[in-house]
Amino acid sequence: MTVLKKYWFLYISMFRASFIADLEYRVNFLTRIVTDIFWYIAQIMTFEVLFMHTQLIGSWNLAQMRVFLGVVFVVDALYMIILSENLDQFSEKVRKGDLDLLLAKPANSQFMISLQKASTPAIGNLAIATSWFIYSMTQLPGFEWIRLFWLIVLIPTGLVALYSMRFTMAATAVIFARSENLQFIWYQIYRLGMRPDSIYVPWLKWALLTALPVGVIASVPAKALLEPASYGLFAWAVVLSVVLIYGTNKFWQFALKNYSSASS
Repeated sequence: MTVLKKYWFLYISMFRASFIADLEYRVNFLTRIVTDIFWYIAQIMTFEVLFMHTQLIGSWNLAQMRVFLGVVFVVDALYMIILSENLDQFSEKVRKGDLDLLLAKPANSQFMISLQKASTPAIGNLAIATSWFIYSMTQLPGFEWIRLFWLIVLIPTGLVALYSMRFTMAATAVIFARSENLQFIWYQIYRLGMRPDSIYVPWLKWALLTALPVGVIASVPAKALLEPASYGLFAWAVVLSVVLIYGTNKFWQFALKNYSSASS
């Protein structure tokens, strides 16, 4: 508990420092929010147009798809706030030698490389995403609001799956120094998770819930809200998150053994 408290206070300090730094550039703070609003609009309009030509996509109607998009937006906004800026700049930190400085600090190196900088402008994104999510649920007839309690477990598992895959891809920069092509592959895989898993053929759906678990990011939490409870699937999401965190830590230790520092 003492260790957890130590890292919690360390993260709060880093978050506060990030917020102060971001406020120094207020125009950039606002433009980043506006830019992501256009991304939200593009995602919404894609499905709104598709549903002008069909009643169902996969097994969900338009109202259900709006809820799914709400889950996508919320998870993506949380990821952007907590992790995105650190993992997107991973390769740059390795090349410039910033990783050497982080490894010298008396704290867990994976923690530091993953959470050193928060993207505080994305707090605005979270507010917008949450508003859309609440609106989408009000459009569902007879929605059981008690189902929201599933999100307390399933959204964190989705974030863990997202973090684990992104961190593993980014950490390859420690071994190869330049791994931009692998980062490109990651974004293509991530896009698969931004669509409901029910639209994919069975073998691909299985892969997106196991080997490449981007389906856990939004599809599983959305299923908890929209479909009869699948306790086996939910339990799998929890078990998978533990396995993924353990796996990322082992991969990080392996990568560090092959790291020769930027100065060598």
